[in-house]
Amino acid sequence: MIPERAGSAHLSLPAIQRYDRGMNEADEKRIAAKLAKTLAILCVRNTKLEDLHAGTTPVSKTGDYSDVMVIDAKGREIPWTDVSHLDDEAMRALMRQIVNRLYTFHLMADDPGLRETIDRRAAAAGAWDDPEIDRGLLGVCENKASSS
Repeated sequence: MIPERAGSAHLSLPAIQRYDRGMNEADEKRIAAKLAKTLAILCVRNTKLEDLHAGTTPVSKTGDYSDVMVIDAKGREIPWTDVSHLDDEAMRALMRQIVNRLYTFHLMADDPGLRETIDRRAAAAGAWDDPEIDRGLLGVCENKASSS
């Protein structure tokens, strides 16, 4: 469980998430994991992100793609690891689509048709690896709080 900051004027995420103060930590983590997987499969999977996944994957003998080069229209050889795989417009379109799906999920989660889709997709996502706390996100949150 993520500790709440003492003296914080803002509600911490655990305080917001814990609707039932009697919920134990194991149940809280199980529910959060199921929600995270459901949001990922409904709102991120099968988006424009799939366009990045589609196509021909280059062969790498080293396994880290440091031996793969891209030759652009100007004839420049660019290491695969330095190539931008997503331009600004594609990134905007991807983020717009994900935000719209998250927005729709939150507003329409009680819609019977969406509820049926949620139940079906959540079952499929149940086979995914269990999520872990993202320390990078926590660091971003702490850096923002200390700079304000």
